[in-house]
Amino acid sequence: MNPSVIILRTAGTNCDQETVQAFKELGCDVDCVHVNKLIAKKVDVLDYQILAIPGGFSYGDDISAGKILANEMKYKLRNSLKEFVASGRLVLGICNGFQVLVKTGLLPGLDGVIDEQQYTTLTLNNSDKFECRWVHLKKVNNTSPFLKYLPEIIKIPSAHAEGKFLTLNDNILKQIEDNKLVAFRYSDENGNEVDYPRNPNGAVNAIAGICNKAGNVLGMMPHPERAFNIWQTPDWTDKKNSSISEFADGYYLFKSAVEYAEQLIKK
Repeated sequence: MNPSVIILRTAGTNCDQETVQAFKELGCDVDCVHVNKLIAKKVDVLDYQILAIPGGFSYGDDISAGKILANEMKYKLRNSLKEFVASGRLVLGICNGFQVLVKTGLLPGLDGVIDEQQYTTLTLNNSDKFECRWVHLKKVNNTSPFLKYLPEIIKIPSAHAEGKFLTLNDNILKQIEDNKLVAFRYSDENGNEVDYPRNPNGAVNAIAGICNKAGNVLGMMPHPERAFNIWQTPDWTDKKNSSISEFADGYYLFKSAVEYAEQLIKK
């Protein structure tokens, strides 16, 4: 039995097919489903092991990035989503999906599985403009199943206007750090601290992604689905005749998630 993945989409989502392809290449059964089908109970999220909320500009990012989709999820799907997370199944939010997870309250999850935004947000980049470039991320020490096979430093693209991670106060930031909820920080190729433009948004502590305490919910601003195959990288023509892997760094995040989902099926 293959792991089952549901990719949630709505008006303005534009990275759904790349996310679908990433999971399909790893042998998953993947359904790309409009949120209205879940709301109408034509599809049950509990039939899947992985839920992915892809990047894009859901509902045009009206009000704020990801807010409308987050409201639909927390007011119309809250019970099934809370059960999904509490059961240990995986939730991945990429870029706009990360914004959605924060605004539903599923991240950072300091108080467990909740359904109201608390403590953190993702807001307008310091540059006041859309930033799009390849960035290096340093994997931070935590036990999230998403990170098992990832190298310590990865290179994947970022593309966002509201990616600046902020906390309500220094105490909340300390709790996030102390509980090892930081999954990624923006860095250079050696893992060193960076400023703009390598930190494209000015996020506090250069935070590029976080997970909940259990590690089964992950949100990140840069796009691993756009760095799955080596030919998606900007310098792939220099590498294509070498003996390096056919996969780029994003592949290893999806590989980690799929292996974990396979273990869930066996339980």
